[in-house]
Amino acid sequence: MKKVVVIVGPTGSGKTALSIKLAKAFNMEIINGDSVQVYQRLNIGSAKIAEKEKQGVPHHLIDFVNPKDQYSVYEFQHDVRKYLDNIDFPLIVGGTGLYIKAALYHYEFEEIGRDPEFELKHEIYETNVLYEMLKSLDPLIKVDAKNRRRVLRALEQAQLGYLRSDKKLKDEILYDGLILYLDLDRKVLEERLQKRLDIQLQQGFLDEVKSLKEDGIYINAIGYKELYAYLNNEISFDEAKIEIIHKSKMLAKKQKTWFKNQMNPMILDALSDTLFDEAYQIVKNFLKGVNK
Repeated sequence: MKKVVVIVGPTGSGKTALSIKLAKAFNMEIINGDSVQVYQRLNIGSAKIAEKEKQGVPHHLIDFVNPKDQYSVYEFQHDVRKYLDNIDFPLIVGGTGLYIKAALYHYEFEEIGRDPEFELKHEIYETNVLYEMLKSLDPLIKVDAKNRRRVLRALEQAQLGYLRSDKKLKDEILYDGLILYLDLDRKVLEERLQKRLDIQLQQGFLDEVKSLKEDGIYINAIGYKELYAYLNNEISFDEAKIEIIHKSKMLAKKQKTWFKNQMNPMILDALSDTLFDEAYQIVKNFLKGVNK
């Protein structure tokens, strides 16, 4: 199977810096694995890598989707596999677990667009009622019963005859993947998140959100949502900053649990003085025998 190296971890763990070093050491090309960084104009809030930071390393699936358009995990899966199959040494970098797993594993997605009328037709039903409707059509389905959006989507698909419980191969990996997770102490993570947010605001994050808002573009991502709320006079600026840090910490905790349970990564200390040396040796051993 094709060998693929993946670097994941929370915001501020140093994924970008390590990925550049490894890419240069092994002549790799980087594929973005962040669901927000695919969009244009979302530069500061998504911590998108700047051109000068790339140091000549090719980057793919970054900054190419109009923020007014939708870009689904199905489309990401389709696009990233084209690169995986054509790049000699691919390196996926990001934190969106579902996107990365969908690319590497046998995830099946129906190419069926969401019906905008479907949600309107079902808005009179409570989420628990929708879940029972779903279970009646797909008794074996496993989905968060409290997540209205996911329940609705699964119900829409079930009514069209596509049962999610039929997807029995989603844990079958299609590539030989090496997953490296950069771990951070919680206190250090919070400090880094605070520092990063301060820098982003200095760089013009609020102006970035204002510009999107003026064009009628609303981004459902941490940082953007809270600054929209501030601009709409729903919360104060300080409250927005506190909420961004809180939500980022919660996401980091969920990400770590998800990656550990779903993808069995090798966990590395992001603060280790020998991080690059450790990662280099691991990748070197993983790629041993591959024609260069």
